[in-house]
Amino acid sequence: MQQDIVDRARTWLAEDPDPDTREELAALLDAGDADALAERFSGTLQFGTAGLRGELGAGPTRMNRAVVIRAAAGLAAYLTARGQGGGLVVIGYDARHKSADFARDTAAVMTGAGLRAAVLPRPLPTPVLAYAVRHLGAVAGVEVTASHNPPRDNGYKVYLGDGSQIVPPADAEIAAAIAAVGPLPGVPRPKSGWEVLGEEVLAAYLERTDAVLLPGSPRTARTVYTAMHGVGTSVLTAAFARAGFPEPVLVAEQAEPDPDFPTVAFPNPEEPGAMDLAFATARRARPDLVIANDPDADRCAVAVPDASADGGWRMLRGDEVGALLAAHLVRRGVTGVLAESIVSSSLLGRIARTAGLGYEETLTGFKWIARVDGLRYGYEEALGYCVDPEGVRDKDGVTAALLVAELASVLKEEGRTLLDLLDDLALEHGLHATDQLSVRVGDLSVIADAMRRLRENPPAVLAGLPVTSAEDLARGAGRLPPTDGLRYLLDGARVIVRPSGTEPKLKCYLEVVVPVAGRDGLPAAGERAAELLAALKRDLAKAAGI
Repeated sequence: MQQDIVDRARTWLAEDPDPDTREELAALLDAGDADALAERFSGTLQFGTAGLRGELGAGPTRMNRAVVIRAAAGLAAYLTARGQGGGLVVIGYDARHKSADFARDTAAVMTGAGLRAAVLPRPLPTPVLAYAVRHLGAVAGVEVTASHNPPRDNGYKVYLGDGSQIVPPADAEIAAAIAAVGPLPGVPRPKSGWEVLGEEVLAAYLERTDAVLLPGSPRTARTVYTAMHGVGTSVLTAAFARAGFPEPVLVAEQAEPDPDFPTVAFPNPEEPGAMDLAFATARRARPDLVIANDPDADRCAVAVPDASADGGWRMLRGDEVGALLAAHLVRRGVTGVLAESIVSSSLLGRIARTAGLGYEETLTGFKWIARVDGLRYGYEEALGYCVDPEGVRDKDGVTAALLVAELASVLKEEGRTLLDLLDDLALEHGLHATDQLSVRVGDLSVIADAMRRLRENPPAVLAGLPVTSAEDLARGAGRLPPTDGLRYLLDGARVIVRPSGTEPKLKCYLEVVVPVAGRDGLPAAGERAAELLAALKRDLAKAAGI
């Protein structure tokens, strides 16, 4: 076994404040487990624009109290160096393993560094923390969450005083401050001195949720709701009650927080099987909608009755919900800018232009979408929707659910459904169909190899369609900052390939646009779109070697 790794592990063990990870590391040292030690001590968990996210465990490449204390100390140093010493840092957390410990450690470090710290009263949705940063006039916010990652993971998301997530160069500057933190015993961590907020901050958030609805609008849609074992149930049901919607029928097996997520392999509504219990509940309750949040309730998934779908329920794609909410807001007469990330459907741009509204395209992530000047509505295909940017400058699965329920209620009063509105949009703008080729890997070199192969040999034809433009986004594109990604434009189609920023995945985003002559032509257009998407998947996988 390499002696330097053993030495680093023993130094870490001596500083580790957590008895659980000390026990884990001591056992690995006693067993002489070279592979496990090398995995934990050959590098560090990197702080980036998504903050930190990784598997729980001992060592610098894992999420643990020692890593979090260093991250908090680096953030405190960054804030102090920018003249914000003494400012307020608000800290929220979800119900995952160690989340409460990480939140408490962060509060202690901020207090010891001379900042004021306030911790949310209990595990609450990420959008409540994003709201609290602006509501309380904080200089920064921290949310301890791994969102929809597997049970073994946790994470650390940082917001600055404008209420939006960090972007470059702040991420690199905070990372440098973290790297400069000395031995852990030298980081002051008082036992008290921070504030634990009361329920009033949640009450203020819930009062704000009313702002997304039109006064006097119909509130008749009946829903089945799942929190996916996360923290959404109490907040979403309170918001629905305030708004006057029928009480959602809960998916009982998934309604209460459970960090082990026992009924799902991945607690993400997009993953196969994750919605099975929700659909089973819906078949009994026969609601108008199924609504799901991910575990920290910043994402919102929607499903609708569809006799042609397996089990009678169809999951709407994030792009479909994104377009539906945009159409609803346009009908309500909103002004401002509609924005989305480059991996989302081009349909939003067509809706905005037809309505005479501004439109912006950004890099992936709400850290970019939320910064668009004049933003009124923003969305991303991965089930993220910002419907009240003045209140929450991030995706918010609770207010998005309210707006979906309002739209469904309006359509219900007209004897129509969300699927009818999707048909209307296809007739007006062409059928925009999207899909994703997503490959989860155990070895990150697979992703690097695929990106290299595509850069060296870009495809000339995909799905029988000539590639009219091939852009390497690492060089920047238009007004977009450089990012690791590739974009191919085809006649009636678009493909974007990029590594995930939060998971070990290569993601390929596919879109086709098929003209529709009339309502009778919708089925044929749908079939053509499905054929093209399947061919794009096949040809792209071959070109990337995945």
